[in-house]
Amino acid sequence: MLEISKSIKTLDYSDIGDNLLHYDYNVKHLLSLINKGVDRDDPLFLSSYRSFEGEVFENFVYEKLLRYAAENDDVEKFVLKGYHQNKFKAYANTLSISEKQQIVYRTKSREISEFDAMLVTKDKELYFVEMTLVKSVLKLRKRLRKKKALLEIIFPDYKIKSLIILNEGATGIKQFPDYCKVWLTDEFSAKNVLDYITVENQKKLLSKQKVHSDKMVEAHTLKNYPFRYYNTMSWITKTLRKHNKHILDMNFLMSEKTQRFIDLYNKFYVGYISVGEVREELGIDSKYNDEHRVIVAIEKKHSDEIVVTYYLQLTRKNLLLYSYDDDKITKEKKDPYGITVTEVYHIDKMMNDSYKLNNSQIKLIKKLLRERFERDN
Repeated sequence: MLEISKSIKTLDYSDIGDNLLHYDYNVKHLLSLINKGVDRDDPLFLSSYRSFEGEVFENFVYEKLLRYAAENDDVEKFVLKGYHQNKFKAYANTLSISEKQQIVYRTKSREISEFDAMLVTKDKELYFVEMTLVKSVLKLRKRLRKKKALLEIIFPDYKIKSLIILNEGATGIKQFPDYCKVWLTDEFSAKNVLDYITVENQKKLLSKQKVHSDKMVEAHTLKNYPFRYYNTMSWITKTLRKHNKHILDMNFLMSEKTQRFIDLYNKFYVGYISVGEVREELGIDSKYNDEHRVIVAIEKKHSDEIVVTYYLQLTRKNLLLYSYDDDKITKEKKDPYGITVTEVYHIDKMMNDSYKLNNSQIKLIKKLLRERFERDN
């Protein structure tokens, strides 16, 4: 059983030396605010400082987990990152270490997920670790589903669980899924690290203290099941639309295997409709001609309801998402370097004329999804 140690609970620094001070921190903006004399109660300063403090907390907990794993008989493997591992490039389609020395899984061109830490127990349980100082954990809960789904796909021989490490006072803890184990530490402060960074005559640091144990492994040595992100996405789109009688194969969509994939992708692409047919409904401006494609997707909300959304791509990096919020259309510009931009570009090239939809067919898709959600709930 993974139970919090007193050393982690009380934030005991005594066994990690000066290790926290050897990390690189993203403090350029924070230091500029300090140099300008910005008041430390100013919202700009508080926002920048909290981001920095979150970095320090993650590094502190990681240092403590290294030592916890080495001493705990239940832990069989612990994945190294940062300056504790030999720097490897980020390999495609496997766990590896990014340029920022974080544990990641990526396709050839895009990062799919990042993990704060990862360990394997003797009971064949693989824990991915999340540590954060935020008081409300709603956004964290949303991230868990995607990470769990990915790990279940690439490590089918392990039971996937999550270890969540928070400060006392965090809200929403009881709403975590049952695969999550929550540890609560005392209130954390990064003041000592900031003091070191901002002092003019920095003290001479103790050498980095590394943990030596056979349990410590490099990320890429955890052999995973072959998984091709875009190939699988294309296969799902084709299978959803190839039913002889129905516009969508609902049995395939609602199967356990496919639901695991939608937890990872968050959305599936099911076809396209011309701008001319949805211009008025979505409020699309005149720079898009009537024949321009709007990609139609079905997207899983946090409530597990699956709804129809639309993606409109003008250029390779210019992508708009149209979705419904209480029957009102909302428009959102997607991150030009995010994976959704690449997904839509890929799927648009794959879809031939057989994937063209009209408004009546989309209404039917919405009806099928709504009826299934109401039935299942």
